Amino acid sequence: MKQEDINPDPGSAKGRAEASDPQLGALLRESRVSPALPPRFREGVWRRIEEADAPASAAGGITWLEALVALVLRPRFAVVTAAVLVVAGSLLGVREGGQIAHQDAQARYLAAVAPHSLR
Repeated sequence: MKQEDINPDPGSAKGRAEASDPQLGALLRESRVSPALPPRFREGVWRRIEEADAPASAAGGITWLEALVALVLRPRFAVVTAAVLVVAGSLLGVREGGQIAHQDAQARYLAAVAPHSLR
């Protein structure tokens, strides 16, 4: 690994000292301490990179619900999913409204036929 100048700014005090005195520059370069890497450092780095790139899998694998959510959240199917949900909600609302209207009609009929029976 090639050591590069950590502070390449020529306007800094160190940059001016190295430019004016080559011996001082060489001495400063030699005095830089580069810490030794721990054993198997590169292996650990590559292992962590590979683990981060690998898709995270649950212990039991992908469930049918996760697969369905993954399919629905794709951009191609998002509009279709939204439309299906709106239509399903509308149909359920119409059905519930019909049941409520039917119950109201029954209650009005009973009130018209026998007005004192509901008290």
